[in-house]
Amino acid sequence: QVQLVESGGGLVQAGGSLRLSCAASGRPLSTYGMGWFRQAPGKEREFVAAITWNGGKTSHADSVKGRFTISRTNAKNTVSLQMNNLKPEDTAVYYCARHKWEYLSQARADSNDYAYWGQGTQVTVSS
Repeated sequence: QVQLVESGGGLVQAGGSLRLSCAASGRPLSTYGMGWFRQAPGKEREFVAAITWNGGKTSHADSVKGRFTISRTNAKNTVSLQMNNLKPEDTAVYYCARHKWEYLSQARADSNDYAYWGQGTQVTVSS
């Protein structure tokens, strides 16, 4: 069984930064791609960023390109999301997730490709 725990959320003013982390227990993440998704009140969950198992490829949603960066440290079994220049529309619960399959060469944006999810961390950006 895999457990994912997000941390680093909070309240920040527009233009500020936060760094989210996702720690895994139960099984190493090093052979799986990882992703970040978010869900705002009254909206569907949406893709934010993804990274392949070895960090060789990343993908970011257009809405966060140039502001957010996904990275991973396999030795520490963690994945991070650096969020800069935050905007009020970034307010949401952020979730990390693990791919269903190992060694994928693509950073997947489809939530159906993910098998395990964390409980989420709240990010609130005030204007």
